[in-house]
Amino acid sequence: MSLHHEPWLAMLPVDPRQWILDAEDDPAACWITLTQLLDRPQTDSDVVAAHQQVLADPRTQNLLDSLTPWDTESEATGHDKPNYTPNVLSLLGDMGITPADDQRLSDILSEMLEHQYAEGRFQSFGRWRSADHPVWGAMLCDAHAITDTLARFGYAQDLRVIRSFERMVADIEDTDQGRAWRCRKDPAVGFRGPGRVGDFCPQVTLEALRATSYLSPEMRSAAIVKTGRVVLRAWRERAAEKPYMFGHGRNFKRAKWPVTWYGGFEVADTLGRFPELWDSPTAMQEDREALAEIAACLVAYNVGPDGRVTPRSAFKGFENHSFGQKKKPSPFATARTAVVLRRLEPLAADIEAVDVMALASSRGGTGSVQPP
Repeated sequence: MSLHHEPWLAMLPVDPRQWILDAEDDPAACWITLTQLLDRPQTDSDVVAAHQQVLADPRTQNLLDSLTPWDTESEATGHDKPNYTPNVLSLLGDMGITPADDQRLSDILSEMLEHQYAEGRFQSFGRWRSADHPVWGAMLCDAHAITDTLARFGYAQDLRVIRSFERMVADIEDTDQGRAWRCRKDPAVGFRGPGRVGDFCPQVTLEALRATSYLSPEMRSAAIVKTGRVVLRAWRERAAEKPYMFGHGRNFKRAKWPVTWYGGFEVADTLGRFPELWDSPTAMQEDREALAEIAACLVAYNVGPDGRVTPRSAFKGFENHSFGQKKKPSPFATARTAVVLRRLEPLAADIEAVDVMALASSRGGTGSVQPP
């Protein structure tokens, strides 16, 4: 296959696309490359073949088998866990799986739509820390993740999802870092996260932004988009401030696969979908610089000299996936990282110019930047 050179590839030591396409045991990586790096349509014969191979892959079927009905008691906290249902659905979406491919996925999405407060927040069912029995609750880290999942899988125009987006806007409030979302206690749960009351929650904020990214630009709430500036401010102020549980040191810069939590990968992946924040006449230079620094760290701390990503950290239980081991390059992790960098192509020169070892250390760190 003839691959044309594109400017974003200058951010990588070597173009990894052909290597990914040649990886016989990672059809999801091939599908990502064809559709998101080469812009091949869903009707393209190679795309159709890759999708069929992903569906037939036993590892994909294992992920689908792990899905349980939404009204089944689940662990309602710990949203960094890869087995949290919205995270499993997100991973399946990254692989190109759609509700039309499997009834179990379709059923869970339908169930998610059925459990929503009248005010708009979607609910999840679980045994919360402050309850001795499972209840339906809606902490924002659940509600936003569910909205993100539903919007991703084609329900963005459903009236219930629209109501959730409206609730998101209403829930934005002043925080010590700017207008964003705090950790909000749900009355049915009686529990809130351990962070400082006045701080914004980076995870909740990224979830809302990612959900909004599935709306057309003219449908996006400007109030939600502006919270992206608060996320970038957290990076700029990392030497003086540290949101509880959300640091900006080496673990922030190294992705943990499958990616589920606030970190450099998630920030670049999410904010890269909002060029109005960093590549428009109204964009602030400080935001452009912050995102370029985060992307430069993403490359330096995750991409090898061969242009490939060998996971530095991985959740247990995914050892059969290329991204679930730490001994050799992963076509899937490489493809996903390349997609993030491709979105940031207008920042390519800025990203290349960043010296990651000259960046300020983070609060609570050693005082000097730890090398990749």
